Amino acid sequence: MLDADISKCFDRINHDALLGKIGQSPYRRLIKQWLKSGVIDNNQFLESVEGTPQSGVISPLLANIALHGMEERLMEFAKTIDLKNKKGNQKGWQSKCQSLTIVRYADDFVILHEDIKVVLQAKAVIQEWLNQVGLELKLELTKIVHTLEEYEGNKPGFDFLGFTVRQWKVKSTKQGFKTLIKPSSKSIKTHYRKLADIFDKNKTAPTKALIAKLNPVIRGWANYFSIDNLLWVRIWRWASRRYPNKSAKWVKKKYFPRCKETRNWLLNDGEYILNRHSDVPIIRHIKVKGNKSPYDGDWTYWSNRIGKYPGVRKEVTTLLKRQKNKCASCGLTFRPTDLMEVDHIKPRSKGGDNTYKNKQLLHRHCHDTKTALDKKTHAEPKLQDLPDGYLWVDDMLILRQGCTHQKGRLREEP
Repeated sequence: MLDADISKCFDRINHDALLGKIGQSPYRRLIKQWLKSGVIDNNQFLESVEGTPQSGVISPLLANIALHGMEERLMEFAKTIDLKNKKGNQKGWQSKCQSLTIVRYADDFVILHEDIKVVLQAKAVIQEWLNQVGLELKLELTKIVHTLEEYEGNKPGFDFLGFTVRQWKVKSTKQGFKTLIKPSSKSIKTHYRKLADIFDKNKTAPTKALIAKLNPVIRGWANYFSIDNLLWVRIWRWASRRYPNKSAKWVKKKYFPRCKETRNWLLNDGEYILNRHSDVPIIRHIKVKGNKSPYDGDWTYWSNRIGKYPGVRKEVTTLLKRQKNKCASCGLTFRPTDLMEVDHIKPRSKGGDNTYKNKQLLHRHCHDTKTALDKKTHAEPKLQDLPDGYLWVDDMLILRQGCTHQKGRLREEP
């Protein structure tokens, strides 16, 4: 795979290329003013001829606009690669595109493929594409690595956005390896240093105050990693230092009383309990499909993915997510152009409630069909409309027991 870095991305973006991608948007004039606004350094005004405003909230967005199209160019290249099946025949373009993957976040990106030749070709293609927007790869930070084995002196795996991605050989899987994604060493050290600073600044603080400062930091960072051992050493050092003349048993009883049923060795004061990194559950990330954007109008996709979408009722987005974007009646996937309606599984007229448990999302035509079936009942005639001595039983008019006919009239038997 290719671990790439763009040289001075925010400083060298070509203004004309960036504005060309915006097209005739009503915001084009405003964005152009931002790009040409210039900077003041040491009381000296400098014009902006290239690049985007530094440290501005708009900079990441402008960089994403400038780099938009990189994925499409790489997929065009993927259709031309040499990829054969077991019989020696070329695979279809869909299979070729699926074999090549690019993951980009702002100006950082990685390209993955099992063939080193394809990776090298992709590198050349991306470099040529970057030249069109006035950018180039930073050679000293761009490298080719293997996720399972060492390659040209580079250790297996790579760091990306604070995480280390690496594969390990195992016998328990069909592929013979497994992929693990963990926080990088640099990320761990930074986080631990932040925790250590909190301890240093709160050497004499009460337990409740220390926990209140540590918990937000732990919750905010913890996706999962075995840093709890390092944290434990720091906690014990903090507690022991407060009472140097007390025994370890006494310190343990004061600062680590048993809590949460069988949980032990957790810093707490009976009310406040310190979070552990391992308590934060692992949430598997699902990659955004293709070139999807929250602003592309595909509200059914984003409602199903994140459970909300501007302009769509919370009730609809909740049901979409619960039903995995499929109609509860026909089972077909909803499309943005489909007409859909909320249906009460048990009709309100028959005692159904108005909770989510009694609701489902249907296509409009599926809803019409279900409503028709719900209303398909035989109206029972009013009692005064029945002839004397007759009853309705299972949609049939029958003679009431104890009644007999006599000369065109009904007579009750004694």
